[in-house]
Amino acid sequence: MRPTPSRRATATGALIAAAALLSVGVQAGTATAQPDRAPTAPVAGKADPGALPRDLSPAQRAALIREADTAKAETARKLGLGAQEKLVVRDVVQDVDGTTHTRYERTYQGLPVLGGDLVVASSEAGAPKSVSKASTAVLKNVDTTADIAPAAAEKQALGAAKAEGSTRTEADRAPRKVVWMAQGSPTLAYETVVGGLQHDGTPNELHVVTDAATGEKLYEYQAVQNGVGNTQYSGQVTLGSTLSGSTYNLTDGGRGNHKTYNLNRGTSGTGTLFSKSTDTWGNGAASNLETAGADAAYGAGLTWDYFKNVHGRTGIRGDGVGAYSRVHYSSGYVNAFWQDSCFCMTYGDGSGNAKPLTSIDVAAHEMSHGVTANTAKLVYSGESGGLNEATSDIFAAAVEFWAANPSDPGDYLVGEKIDINGNGTPLRYMDKPSKDGASKDSWYSGIGGVDVHYSSGPANHFFYLLSEGSGAKTINGVSYNSSTSDGLPVTGIGRAKAEQIWFKALATKFTSTTNYAAARTGTLAVAAELYGTTSAEYKSVQDAWAGIAVGARPGGGTGTGQTFESTTQVAIPDNGAAVTSSLTVSGVTGNAPAALQVDVDITHTWRGDLVIDLVGPSGASYRLKASSGSDSADDVVETYLVNASSEVANGTWQLKVQDVASQDTGRINGFKLTF
Repeated sequence: MRPTPSRRATATGALIAAAALLSVGVQAGTATAQPDRAPTAPVAGKADPGALPRDLSPAQRAALIREADTAKAETARKLGLGAQEKLVVRDVVQDVDGTTHTRYERTYQGLPVLGGDLVVASSEAGAPKSVSKASTAVLKNVDTTADIAPAAAEKQALGAAKAEGSTRTEADRAPRKVVWMAQGSPTLAYETVVGGLQHDGTPNELHVVTDAATGEKLYEYQAVQNGVGNTQYSGQVTLGSTLSGSTYNLTDGGRGNHKTYNLNRGTSGTGTLFSKSTDTWGNGAASNLETAGADAAYGAGLTWDYFKNVHGRTGIRGDGVGAYSRVHYSSGYVNAFWQDSCFCMTYGDGSGNAKPLTSIDVAAHEMSHGVTANTAKLVYSGESGGLNEATSDIFAAAVEFWAANPSDPGDYLVGEKIDINGNGTPLRYMDKPSKDGASKDSWYSGIGGVDVHYSSGPANHFFYLLSEGSGAKTINGVSYNSSTSDGLPVTGIGRAKAEQIWFKALATKFTSTTNYAAARTGTLAVAAELYGTTSAEYKSVQDAWAGIAVGARPGGGTGTGQTFESTTQVAIPDNGAAVTSSLTVSGVTGNAPAALQVDVDITHTWRGDLVIDLVGPSGASYRLKASSGSDSADDVVETYLVNASSEVANGTWQLKVQDVASQDTGRINGFKLTF
């Protein structure tokens, strides 16, 4: 019988201060590898690190919220909250390992507390493991008697909204009493919301917080705040901007207050914050100084959003604080750079070709240097310097693809928009780095003595191979043809998985002196944690590194890439005898590889009662999947790796499947072997 699924799932050296996009000189250094060890994970083809979020249905999420709501008083007690504080459950997220992250708002004597929200991480048993608070202030001794009338707060809010262009004569939401805790000591206040339209027609939703004792405005924020940027490279886009009095400026309040400054050809200081009376920036032409500012602000915003939404990292340091950007650096400056000392990105205007270095991938490249500086701190020299540069190129490509901007589609080219060579060619190529005339396609023993912008080539090549695989292909209209150093094919695992592996390795495995060998070790360790050491993903990481001459392929690199497939459908009897699907392999020399890839496609109403084996020409069976009462999924569409090196490759191979429980139906759609 099919069971009912359970509701709950059980080196040293200093970092060089400025990391630039272009070559600035030959640098050398050494680094050492780490032990090649990695744990295993059981779910083939799917990331399973335990800390990834569970996919909760609306009903499951509602059930978890009900549980948290029932236990909120006990949770408040465990957190040591005062008797006048209450928790209100707002959201719940659960990890695969059962860790539950519950987000709460707070009330004080029944009043909403703005800035008092917190997140509690609890174990599967319900014990609090950690708490994240919006404010560390102690919530006590707040006088809840207002000294000013709500009408005074509304008048103040209407005046503030009028300055933004609203013509409303009354608030959309009447002033409500709250406790303001987002800044300073907890204070009784009124919150008023005014609607209407802003100057440029953008909807207005201005929140004004007024001190209920003094009438002083404590805070205001625009819930709808979109600036318009007419960029040179990305078309018309929305930008984060801030209204200060009657003047807009390029301060992105939604992204850590990232600011964009005009250096106006200066070389020191921050320059002048882009400010004006309207919220439209640039005209798409390089001659308008605001245009480069719009491009830089847009690229920074995309990069912030990418790291936050894809990798859960809010800001370069992960602390929610934005960096800043400076454009129009010096005169004829053909470069862009990240600098730790100012925590900022700086962009030159190029030399004579009206192409400031402010495209999406350049902005993402520079901002990613900051992420590297605040994670692995890869020393900007030798092999670690090449990996530092490659990391920025990798995430530049990732951000560009993620942005999906029709004016600048994603590609594996670096700086293709800025025409730095003056002939329309990109700065770097990830599928075949040597096409730029200087970068290296593969690792060799002296690569640490090469400029870091060129020693980055093998890592860029690795990322391309891992994402897309070897051979000729066209992606978003761009043609690529990536070969390997050992002449053997690499099967790509998709860009999303490759990004996940590289970022996790950067954040948890790489150190300041990581070299290519250690980068291989780190990415393999991550692939093992996410997908398991017997997974197709793990094998592809090995193959992609071998494809740039770092390490060997499984089985000594004897794989041929030849594929054989059966598409014959075979019915699987319910709780009956085993059935088989067969295919014949011919033309393969010698034995099967130590990592024979088996792709299985089975339709079934419950996969938990299926036992699946691969049977070799000798008659020996290799278990792919055992039955499991806790497996509540349906179909089996998976890739398995089998050590079949004792089998002669040529001959008849069978996929054997047996349903060992009742009330289920299904069929084998086919299977495929890759040698």
